[in-house]
Amino acid sequence: MDFSISDRMQQVTRRVRAFVDEELIPLERDYLTQGFRVVLDALREKRAKVKQEGLWLPQIHKEYGGMGLSTLEHGLVSAELGRSPLGHYTFNCQAPDAGNMEILIKYGTDEQKERFLTPLLAGDIRSCFSMTEPDYPGSNPVWMGTTAVRDGNEWVINGTKWFSTGADGASFAIVMAITNPDAPKHLRASQILVPIDTPGVCIEENTPSMGWRGEDWASHSRIRYENVRVPVDNILGPDGAGFLIAQDRLGPGRIHHCMRWMGVCERSFELMCRYALQRRVTPDHTLADQQIVRAWIAESRAEINAARLAVLHAAWCIDQCGPKEARVEISLIKFHAANTMMRVIDRAIQVHGGLGTTDYTPLALFFRNERAGRIYDGPDEVHKLSAAKRILAQFTEADV
Repeated sequence: MDFSISDRMQQVTRRVRAFVDEELIPLERDYLTQGFRVVLDALREKRAKVKQEGLWLPQIHKEYGGMGLSTLEHGLVSAELGRSPLGHYTFNCQAPDAGNMEILIKYGTDEQKERFLTPLLAGDIRSCFSMTEPDYPGSNPVWMGTTAVRDGNEWVINGTKWFSTGADGASFAIVMAITNPDAPKHLRASQILVPIDTPGVCIEENTPSMGWRGEDWASHSRIRYENVRVPVDNILGPDGAGFLIAQDRLGPGRIHHCMRWMGVCERSFELMCRYALQRRVTPDHTLADQQIVRAWIAESRAEINAARLAVLHAAWCIDQCGPKEARVEISLIKFHAANTMMRVIDRAIQVHGGLGTTDYTPLALFFRNERAGRIYDGPDEVHKLSAAKRILAQFTEADV
């Protein structure tokens, strides 16, 4: 079994790490204490520099202006970018835009690609994905209240969505709505492209989350769609294919999140170790001399290593046989990586003491933002049940 990383990817990851360390981490204090818009002008300059260095869109095929990395290769880059909360945005591989790019490339018409995909790839606009609803469980994506009724050459959309990440300032949304209420449950919904400036689209608020509303891309919005009319041609893919497209989008997306979480783990671990070595508890001793702190450091290193290998293996499986055949591996890493991350962040905060709960380090932001990782894209419990069901199906009564 070969665990080596190619010379090319070692060079790429070194360049990405250096960019994060030198260009992005110095911007974090202003973002953490004053908000995302304070650093937007600086990030525009950084994004232009990323393009110049040939590191733009690592997850996108070369024919669309990206680096053309495989799932595994992008996972390695994503782990480096995840060390800063500004990383993925700066390289234009942030959620939800990255997933929206992928499904527009696969399912979009030429006209849809020209209007929505091209400026999204260029970083000239942003988008959001409107699927989750306040009155329906996100763990059951075939059950929702938002409808799109055909009226001549238009869809008329009504419903309310929330946790539409990045809707604040986005140019368009991909809205999942019921278009075929009498069809089998997995064929009822469709995905429809809706410009945010369409009459009837109302961003009611940026949803407060753990005391933080956020702004611009770094936020989640509640959106009301009230008699919103868009052309029938704005449907993405076939009518009734919304669930299929969502699953197509979420498989690789979960890998992206999990490897980003490995970056969060590594940054939290770095901060924990450095602070433990410098923080004195007596004139002669630092936190690093404490037995319990050393145990936390050892446990964190072991857990991060194990989670990272599991995520990379799942990415390798996707590259070898596709997301459908890697469903068990994807489900396993989704809950395992998220829980590993939260344990590491928690230990890092504990080592920092009161400082860890402030916005003078990224730890508090990691804690409040990433806790949702155990919920979105399928909660822990759903992934555990799904994985166990498929694992048990490999056994027969004769094996018992």
